[in-house]
Amino acid sequence: QVQLVESGGGLVQPGGSLRLSCAASGSVISTYIMRWYREPPGQSRGWVASIGSGTSHADSVKGRFTVSRNSAKNTVSLQMSSLKPENTAVYYCNAGTPAGDYWGEGTQVIVYS
Repeated sequence: QVQLVESGGGLVQPGGSLRLSCAASGSVISTYIMRWYREPPGQSRGWVASIGSGTSHADSVKGRFTVSRNSAKNTVSLQMSSLKPENTAVYYCNAGTPAGDYWGEGTQVIVYS
């Protein structure tokens, strides 16, 4: 099993930056495809970014968000810059493993003006 704990969320003004982290335990995640999702208020959860052998990002965040992996620390991060009010959401970390998908509890990001 994989346990995932997200951190780094908070309140930020438009144009600001945040760095989200996802700490994994129970398994080494370096070989897994790791994904970030977000769930805006009143909306369904949507994909934001992935990292496996390479990285990919949703069009809406491309150029502003960057996903990365630190294999030594068994963590995945999401660097978010030029934040907009519509980026307000709970952000979730996901691990795609041979045994199935695992999710963290999420971290809240609020972008307010």
